[in-house]
Amino acid sequence: MKILIIRFSSMGDIVLTTPIVRCIAQQIPHTEIHYLSKPDYRNILETNPYIQAIHSFSKNDPDLSTVLRNEKFDYVIDLQNNFRSRRLTRKLPFPHATFPKLNIQKWMLVHLKINKLPNIHLIERYFKATKILPLVVRNDGKGLDFVIHPADYEKLNAYKEIRQPFVAIALGSQHKTKQIPPDKLVEICEKINAPIVLLGGDGDMEVANYICKHTEATIVNLCGKLTIRESAACVEKAKILLTGDTGLMHIAAALNKPLVSVWGSTVPAFGMYPYMPLHSDCFHIVENNNLRCRPCSKLGYERCPKKHFKCMNDIDINRIIPLLNE
Repeated sequence: MKILIIRFSSMGDIVLTTPIVRCIAQQIPHTEIHYLSKPDYRNILETNPYIQAIHSFSKNDPDLSTVLRNEKFDYVIDLQNNFRSRRLTRKLPFPHATFPKLNIQKWMLVHLKINKLPNIHLIERYFKATKILPLVVRNDGKGLDFVIHPADYEKLNAYKEIRQPFVAIALGSQHKTKQIPPDKLVEICEKINAPIVLLGGDGDMEVANYICKHTEATIVNLCGKLTIRESAACVEKAKILLTGDTGLMHIAAALNKPLVSVWGSTVPAFGMYPYMPLHSDCFHIVENNNLRCRPCSKLGYERCPKKHFKCMNDIDINRIIPLLNE
């Protein structure tokens, strides 16, 4: 049997598809799994032992549907479920299924503050796609997968601070209102009793430099210097990760690393909190539940619509520091 999984982006969402990939591979004998994603996330997928082929998605690629048709898949499982993925699956002459996005329920929570969302993780909704197709696949409850190669640790060996227990801090997120504010991070760094490693992309350099300038803590700034897998290797070596609602949060969950997750404009009720069914005591969620305006979005914004950003600015760092210094 040959099955195509579709999830274009983003980093964390792709990591959240790994349980269904693993369960299909382990529970349906002789299955060949293909995965369609954006090229930026190939680094995440290429070490997954359950994926036999990776296809790159580009909205301007006129030959993609032809290439996929020639693969003659038995089933297509669309875990993106947006306009582009639905348009693509309609061009493929194979049985296909997707998962319930619950956009109406999310809209009600964001705009009416009425929560009609099921109290289940997004991963459980992913598995509903297999029930639409004649596939007998169940969630094995073993959590997420993320494979790091030995070479992914090599760049880290140059930093002596990483040879002792350290705290990793993930700065980046696609949306500003999901990021811990720089001033709040400076306060936190001042009270951490271990070396600190800052992780993020090129776009996080300004915040990283600000933190380094305004604190006397021992900090290693690796923003923009590591690949996704190298960042994952750094998280794996850390004693704990401090993060917002980010992709590295899900990678840390896949590695069963202790983590503190601080939530701003989005809420765990959307179903995308850390998924660690075998280690649920390893993660702590910190959020401000005293605001009528929260959640203000299901994805996040470039800036706070109310201009006060109280969901992050009013977080008491004394709820965070003891968890990082354990």
